[in-house]
Amino acid sequence: MINPDEKSKNSNKSLKDKIKLFFKNEYFQNKTNSWLLFLSLLADLINWAVLVIFLRTSTSNIILHYNVYFGVDMIGNWKQTLLLPAIGLVIFAINFLLSRYFYFNKEKVASYILLAATFMAQTSLLIAALGVIIINY
Repeated sequence: MINPDEKSKNSNKSLKDKIKLFFKNEYFQNKTNSWLLFLSLLADLINWAVLVIFLRTSTSNIILHYNVYFGVDMIGNWKQTLLLPAIGLVIFAINFLLSRYFYFNKEKVASYILLAATFMAQTSLLIAALGVIIINY
């Protein structure tokens, strides 16, 4: 009979092995993929951090969007700005899955294009978040 503690150790070990196996495949060994994934995640983490640090203290409504022609056209709660990095995570997840699919189906250029688009989207969302912060300070 298997001891429950041994069973959990075996399942944890196999989970660790599965994670190691996941990151040791050819996709993550490719430097282009690794760097684009890292930079995209870093941009999204910076986006989350910047918004939480600078806008969290705001108790009243803030300016969410400013237009040169019409001025302020959207006001709301600071928590609504967190939609920007959340959208970034969704874009990252979808493009990451598509990129892996294309990479393993011998379409490496499509994989690179998707990851580059992810990085550009994350950078654009970060610029938008910085714009919201600048407008409100």
